[in-house]
Amino acid sequence: MFSRVSGISGLTRLPSRVNSTVPAFCRHQHRTLSSEAAGVKVLYDGLCPICVTEIKFLQFLQRNRPGKVDFIDIALPGYDGKKYKDVSYEMAMEEMHVIDDRGEVHRGVPAFAVMYSAVGLGWLGRLMMWSPLRPYMDKSYAIFARNRLKWTGRGDECTSGRCEKKTQ
Repeated sequence: MFSRVSGISGLTRLPSRVNSTVPAFCRHQHRTLSSEAAGVKVLYDGLCPICVTEIKFLQFLQRNRPGKVDFIDIALPGYDGKKYKDVSYEMAMEEMHVIDDRGEVHRGVPAFAVMYSAVGLGWLGRLMMWSPLRPYMDKSYAIFARNRLKWTGRGDECTSGRCEKKTQ
């Protein structure tokens, strides 16, 4: 039922879905490598230069797979969390949220694993979720999420309502 991934102890593949020919990558992901549209929704802060840089790179990676991932900018005035599994602006500002093709909401490091898998970087998502590395990933991401507004020139006022990058 479970099989070891060769070369790296501790990584296991979980059983695949019934109609899937490719096993799921980790317990937080239920994705295949098929060409069908996944319907993955990535909620990101479009006013965060670090976040935007990563999203642009991911959009570049999926350029040959249109519709596979929808990148939703929560900083746009029309963002409505009710359309996205009730993930409010405030929740999305606290940490990364990704809604997978089955409608499950993933937060923090598991969100990155789902997102990376959807754009063809499944190996990176599996690495991040690997049990020996996962505590360090969680801690590192928590530090980033807690400080990203300050590091990108925005303050605490960005956690409720809408915010703009401060000008000097």
